[in-house]
Amino acid sequence: MAAADDLEGISNYLHLHHPSFANSTIQRLYDAARSLKQFPYVGRVGKKSGTRELVLAPLPYLMIYCVDEQSVHILRFLHAAQDRQ
Repeated sequence: MAAADDLEGISNYLHLHHPSFANSTIQRLYDAARSLKQFPYVGRVGKKSGTRELVLAPLPYLMIYCVDEQSVHILRFLHAAQDRQ
């Protein structure tokens, strides 16, 4: 799953380069994902059809997800400066 791989990559990078921010940043990403259970349409309409994007400010990350009748699917966690093509 791409989103799980993204989280692992973010965690590894932060633990290596910014260890004091790693745990709190990963926790904030998980919390943002969990918040979609209550507010699935909080993010803006995504660049790809059928997706939504939640800017995780002040963190430099973006969560890409989609919503169907019964659930929210987290597709990606990307750095805001990352090329999304």
